[in-house]
Amino acid sequence: MGFLDFFRSKRRPKFADSFTPNWRRFLADKVQFYRSLTEEEKNQFEIRMLQFLNTMEITGIQTTVQEEDSLLIGASAIIPIFAFPKWEYFNLKEVLLYPAHFDFEHNIGQRVEDVAILGMVGYGYMEGKMVLSRKALHLGFDNEEDKRNTAIHEFVHLIDKADGRIDGIPERLMHRENVIPWIHLIDKKMEEILDNDSDINRYGATNRSEFMAVVAEYFFERPKLLEENHPEVYAILEDIFSHELADRKLIEKMKPVRHFEPCPCGSGKKFRDCCMNG
Repeated sequence: MGFLDFFRSKRRPKFADSFTPNWRRFLADKVQFYRSLTEEEKNQFEIRMLQFLNTMEITGIQTTVQEEDSLLIGASAIIPIFAFPKWEYFNLKEVLLYPAHFDFEHNIGQRVEDVAILGMVGYGYMEGKMVLSRKALHLGFDNEEDKRNTAIHEFVHLIDKADGRIDGIPERLMHRENVIPWIHLIDKKMEEILDNDSDINRYGATNRSEFMAVVAEYFFERPKLLEENHPEVYAILEDIFSHELADRKLIEKMKPVRHFEPCPCGSGKKFRDCCMNG
C-alpha cells in the first residue's frame, strides 16, 4: 500500500445521470461563468460536467469528497474548454482533494520554503493526477473579485500540457501567427510584474507557464477588467478560449493523432492532408 492509499477515502461512486434543481441553483450562486450562459448553453455545460464527473476519479486524502466539491471541480474543468465540445482531458486520470495546503511530499498542512501549495498538476510518479486544496477550491468561487481561481489555474496547465510541454504556449489552441507575439507579450508583462507595475498576480512572473495560468484565472474571473487593463493579453486569450476558434478546423479532440489516421475534425481526410498543416 502506497502513502496516498493509506489516506484515501472510499472511492466516489458514479456521480449522477442528470442535473438536479439544487445543483443548478448552486452553480448559479457560485459560478459566474455559468450564470453568464444562455439556457441552452447552461444545458450543454451541465451535460459536459456530468460526463467529466462520471469518468474522472475524485479522491479525498484525509477528507471525504462532498457533492459541492465535485460540482466545483467539474465546473473548473469545463470553463476553460467550454468552446471545444470534443475536448478530453486525456492527460488526467484522477483529482486528489486535500483539506488544506500541502507540500511536494504531500505532507498535509506543511510548507516548502514558506509557500503553501494549493494546487498542482502531477509529474513523475504522480503523472495523470491533479492535486487540489478544498479550501482553495471553494475560495476561488467564493471571491469573484480577486482574479484568482486555483482549480481553473490547474486545468489551464493541463490544456497547456496537451502539446507535450507546460510552457505557457497552448499551441493546439493558438493561431500559429500568435505564438511568437504571445511569447514576447508574456516576457514584457512578466517584466512589468517584477517592476511592480502590474495588477497581475505576482506569481505570474514565475515563468511563462505560470503566467499563462495566472492570466487565464484573471480572464475567466474579471474579463472586462482584463480587457481594460491589458487589452493585448485579453485579445489573445479571447482568441485561445473563444467559440470562434473552436469553430475552425482545428484538432478539437486532444488525443495525439498520427499523420496517417483520420483527421479528428471529421473531414474524412487523413490528418496529414488536413489539420496537421494548419
